This record gives sequence, C-alpha cells and structure tokens, in this order.
Amino acid sequence: MNILVIGSGGREHALVSKLKESQQVTKIYCAPGNPGIAEMAQCVSVDINDNSALLEFAQKNEIGLTVVGPEVPLANGIVDIFTENGLKIFGPTQSAARIEGSKAFAKYLMEKYNIPTAAFAVFTDAESAKQYIKKQGAPVVVKADGLAAGKGVVVAMTLDEALEAVDMIMCDNVFGQAGSQVVIEEFLVGEEASILTFTDGKTIVPMVAAQDHKRVYDHDQGPNTGGMGAYAPAPVVTASISEQVMREILQPTVDAMVNEGSPYCGCLYLGLIITADGPKVIEFNARFGDPETQVVLPLLDSDLVTIMVSCINGTLTDTEIKWKDAAAVCVVMAAGGYPGTYKKGDVMTGLEEAKQQGASVFHAGTALSNDNQFVTNGGRVLGVTAIASDLKQAVDKAYQAVGKIQFEGVHYRKDIAHRAMKK
Repeated sequence: MNILVIGSGGREHALVSKLKESQQVTKIYCAPGNPGIAEMAQCVSVDINDNSALLEFAQKNEIGLTVVGPEVPLANGIVDIFTENGLKIFGPTQSAARIEGSKAFAKYLMEKYNIPTAAFAVFTDAESAKQYIKKQGAPVVVKADGLAAGKGVVVAMTLDEALEAVDMIMCDNVFGQAGSQVVIEEFLVGEEASILTFTDGKTIVPMVAAQDHKRVYDHDQGPNTGGMGAYAPAPVVTASISEQVMREILQPTVDAMVNEGSPYCGCLYLGLIITADGPKVIEFNARFGDPETQVVLPLLDSDLVTIMVSCINGTLTDTEIKWKDAAAVCVVMAAGGYPGTYKKGDVMTGLEEAKQQGASVFHAGTALSNDNQFVTNGGRVLGVTAIASDLKQAVDKAYQAVGKIQFEGVHYRKDIAHRAMKK
C-alpha cells in the first residue's frame, strides 16, 4: 500500500524509517518532510494545516494509510475528514485530541474518573490566577491551556517566576489563543518517564517506557526545550509500576474517553512522574512524542503498519507486539542559542561518518543549500540514535556518532541517560 506521513521533524523521520521496514509498503510520501526523510520517502509540499489539500492528495495517490505526526492537524480534525471519506488514518479524532489540545479538559477528565494527577485549578483571568498562586506558594507549575509547541509550561521555583509566567501567558499573549486560559498545578517531586501506547479505543498496549531530557544543559539545568535527548527502556518504570500505570491510568483513561463520547484511537502519550505516592500523570499528548519516538520505534520488533491498521480496525487485542531485548539512546544536536534565538543555514558535515558508526541520524530541523549541502534549519537540528544490547553501550555508540558531526555553534547535552546510568 501507499503511505502518507504528515509532518517534518525527527519524529516523522523515525516513523518513516520504521514504516519502510514493512513488507506491506509500496511507497511512502511525507508532507512536507525534510531532506533526511527525502532519502527514504517522497517529500511533497502540501500544507499540513489544509485538510482539503491533504485529502485531495491522499485520494489522488491512493493512500492506504495516513500517519499523523504533529498535534496541530489532529486538533484541526484531519482524522474526522479522512474517516468520513473512507480513508484509513492513524490518530485520534478532533474531539479525542482535546486530551492534548486543552490541558483543562485533560485535568477535568482525570478528576472526574479518579486518575492520579497533580492538584490543579483553572483560570480565565490573570488576577484570579495570581491570587491563587500567592495563596498556594511556590514551587508551582503554570501551563497555557492550549497547544504551544511544547513550550507552554513553566515550572516556577519562586513566587516571582510564577507570577511572571501568568503575565507572559495571559497578558503578553506569548502563545496567542493557547494562553487565554491557564492551568495552575501542584509541583510534584519524583522521576519523570514517558509511556507511548497503541490503542484502538478499547484495548491499550504500552510501548517500551522512555525518559526525555527537557532542560537544555547538562545536570538538568537551564530552560525547558522540546527535548534534548531520550533513552529507552527507562528503568524507573519497573514491572510493578507498569502494572500500576496500566491499572490506574491507561485503561481508565481509554474507558473514560469512551464514556465521554470521544473514543481515543491512535498513539496516546503519557507523561508520567513517579512520586512517593505512586505514578501520577503530568500530561497526555495525542500523538507520538518527540524525541521519545526516536528511541522507542527502533526497539519495535513487529510490523508497525499491521499494528496501526489493527488500531484503526479495532482489532488491537488480536495483534502481537514484540520488542527487541536492547536499549536505545537519542542525543539531540541543537543550534547554538536554542531554545532562545538561534541561527539557520550553517553547513553540517560528518553525517555519513556518523551513520558508519552504526547510528541512525534523524533530521529534525535541516534544509538543503543551493549547492545541495545539508544545513541547519531549526532549533533542534538532528537526533542521533544508537541501539545496543545494553544502555551503557548505546550511550557510548550514540556519542561516538555525535562526535563525527560538526556545524557552527552546535550544542548537545553530554549526559543523556544519566539517571539510568546511576542506577
């Protein structure tokens, strides 16, 4: 069958790479894709926020399966349009995607169905939010309600930081409409983990647990980013915690969405914190995580097309999903200055040498120059992923590959997987 992947980042590169392994695939298109993806799929310049254009392309090119990478097309209702037109598409409906599109919706859902999460309050005016924060004290977490490209969360360690966050989100409108409402949450202490899952709306199957590294500098210092690296499996998610998460969070969430009239089909991403009181939900995402996808999918030992089609058809319970007995590490190579102001257009060298180390180089923010050289074109530029029989070897292999790649101002963390290595 022909497959269409929607998106242009490292996550989509990892998706294309895994889908390409399937014997069922005739051709893969990616809209709009990137120069790395172009080495294994046909990139097409279709606006991913134009549902009609995407539908027309899928019909014209006899697309048998569409896979949605980013959250905005899901929030725009791409799945509803494709489904109404008889096309198979992997992802939640517009109504179900609210679990990411509105943090308030997700929090109220968890409150109603007793799913463990941080205590919270929701506000539509800045003054009330500030009064609540003064009463609660710091540390506290301030979140823009809507989609803010992974940047709408401020973990405020002081009262001043928290009040500034409210001003930034609600008064300065840094995130536009996404900040018209804020969620103020209790600050939870514990180790974080990410669990991506496959679900058909009834059955939910967790993938290998991963851990992301949000802060820009080593030792978890500096501002939050979209993710500076990840590894899997994450040892903090033990077998007993996995069972507890399944019993208290994942299955109840899928059941709750059915009860609310918005059955959830696709990849449900669970951002988790393991507290002294057990696992609690930090956030849900309505799609594959980035950069977690870059370490989780390379460990999948089953046909991704088969799994996705079984989710769409409601037959996930009959589908066997196997994983490699191995570890994967992804180191994100970012442009200097990210997540603040950064330069674009710097030439990259050493990409082939990195691949010769046995690593996968997933393109996240790259472009081709006029003379056909790979150049930087984003904040997170590359995700260099290595697999090995254990985590230590995977870390070493990933950093050996990273060492081969050069571009001006390059920045990456030197301590990806540090928590697991301590264990």
